[in-house]
Amino acid sequence: MLNPHYYIEKEKYEKIVSKKNKKSDFYNGLFDRYENPVLTRDHIPVEWKYDLDLNTNPYFMERLGVNAVFNSGALYKDGKYYLVARIEGNDRKSFFGVAESDNGVDGFRFHEYPVLLPDTCKEETNVYDMRLTQHEDGYIYGVFCSESKDESTSDLSAAVAAAGIVRTKDLVTWERLDNLKTLRSPQQRNVVLHPEFIDGKYAFYTRPMDDFIDTGSGGGIGFGLCEDIEHAVIDEEIITSKRKYHTITEAKNGAGAVPIKTDKGFIHIAHGVRNTAAGLRYVIYAFATDLQDPTKVIAEPSGFLIAPLGEERIGDVSNVVFTNGAVVNEKNEVYIYYASSDTRLHVATTTVDKLVDYVFNTPEDPLRSVLCVQQRCDMIKKNMELLKENR
Repeated sequence: MLNPHYYIEKEKYEKIVSKKNKKSDFYNGLFDRYENPVLTRDHIPVEWKYDLDLNTNPYFMERLGVNAVFNSGALYKDGKYYLVARIEGNDRKSFFGVAESDNGVDGFRFHEYPVLLPDTCKEETNVYDMRLTQHEDGYIYGVFCSESKDESTSDLSAAVAAAGIVRTKDLVTWERLDNLKTLRSPQQRNVVLHPEFIDGKYAFYTRPMDDFIDTGSGGGIGFGLCEDIEHAVIDEEIITSKRKYHTITEAKNGAGAVPIKTDKGFIHIAHGVRNTAAGLRYVIYAFATDLQDPTKVIAEPSGFLIAPLGEERIGDVSNVVFTNGAVVNEKNEVYIYYASSDTRLHVATTTVDKLVDYVFNTPEDPLRSVLCVQQRCDMIKKNMELLKENR
């Protein structure tokens, strides 16, 4: 017998997923923020959290609760916007759920069931942060973090991170491939598959790591090629966007969304991390690489593209924004899906033209305060002269 309290919770759920989203009054000339997140824990279907049977759940208790919905891969396909979100249960285990929307800013509804990955990696404990790549070989690939306990130590917090790979054609049936192997890096996270073949090979953006937390000798975002995607092995990783002292990437950085191809180069939307007295601060930044040589950075504007603002700074892991998904539609509109504080998922919207202008015309970081001030003074002087001319 169906517990009648189901209808109360279902009505609350419908109000949330049907709520329209509006642009906020935030302005920087580049992208728009929105008043509401696009996905939260309240967007999880009632059927995913409660046993609806009156006999086995007479008090209608949450049996399998959800703590957060955040870092999401993204895909635009056949006029619809798809997100493969990281969903963290109350038990701390993460899993993936596919949500779709007609307009990309609201109305996201999860498919009937979460993604049940083929259980081919028996040591794997947790999975999260899937990047979705519509590859020219015809498949949609998902590359995600596959986390296992580090059995070489008794420390229960010690883990090993690898890049898991799945592929699909319909976002329903998923085929699990071998985890990526990088011969020169013990661990990998934040790995992104390039959407095109490079020299007839599959290309990956990597994040070389010495252990689960520290990048150690890892100098930034790597790039490597492999011939066989089903048994992917990368021998050499070339560093593209490098970590730099006293910048937003000082502690670490990593690839985010799948690169956006433009006439001037591939635009990458990545994350940078620095340490503070309050802990690590994650922001989102952008750079561009050459169309013929994706290892060559040709533009890297100073500072961050998106940083946590207002309530975005509050959550399970505060002062964090993170992206692993962005899409471009047929109107060349760009939807950047970013999570705040490991708790909820937002969208920022812009256009390809604006992104190109930002990446190629924003000054680079000169890396010293005195030079940064001079850079700003030069712009102010130009502005003052222009104001005088227009009085």
